[in-house]
Amino acid sequence: MRRFRDRDDAGRQLGALLQTKGYVAPVVLGIPRGGVPVAAHVARVLGGQLGVVVARKLRAVHQPELAVGAVTADGVTWLNEPLIAQLGMTDAQIDRERVVQADEANRREQAFDGHRRPLLDGRNVIIVDDGIATGATALAAVRSVRKSGARQVVIAVPVAGSDALGLFRHEADAVICLREESDFWGIGEFYDDFSPVEDREVVRVLHAFERESAGSMAADPGGSEC
Repeated sequence: MRRFRDRDDAGRQLGALLQTKGYVAPVVLGIPRGGVPVAAHVARVLGGQLGVVVARKLRAVHQPELAVGAVTADGVTWLNEPLIAQLGMTDAQIDRERVVQADEANRREQAFDGHRRPLLDGRNVIIVDDGIATGATALAAVRSVRKSGARQVVIAVPVAGSDALGLFRHEADAVICLREESDFWGIGEFYDDFSPVEDREVVRVLHAFERESAGSMAADPGGSEC
């Protein structure tokens, strides 16, 4: 099985594939934490702008490791309705968890992104993660970006399970994946180095990209946006 060396390698390969599909100067939003290093390389390859979109899993009652949905900082939510029904969770339980996680998503988005996220209205936006397992957080991110007025919303990942990718066919305008796997156990099995990405690393990647972009603009004040 061919694996990615690390998230940098995956980002370069994903960016190269997106380039062949004609994406030029989009807004690229990484899903923290692991999606941000991948997104930074995608943005470099495509000449795009970089930001983040934070989505938090909604935890099942008594099973906090089990996600029943996800919510973004602006409250946009995706729910796994069949699972919620199976677990017997009430609307009140979902609403309480949604408030907690939306507040945390907002805190993280401000800490990571601050003033960096470009305006999305009328733009082509590519949402990037290091892989998709259940798809919950990425689905919430897609809905949030669409609500923000994006002209086109693309989900792009190095690897994902076929079942999870199927959830995006009616949510995103395009789904780009380097490796779609029918026998999928976890994202980490497709990376030689899948070390945890800490908050400070997310901030470092965003700062580094911002400095690079400022230098490029100073050297070439022209350019275009898509």
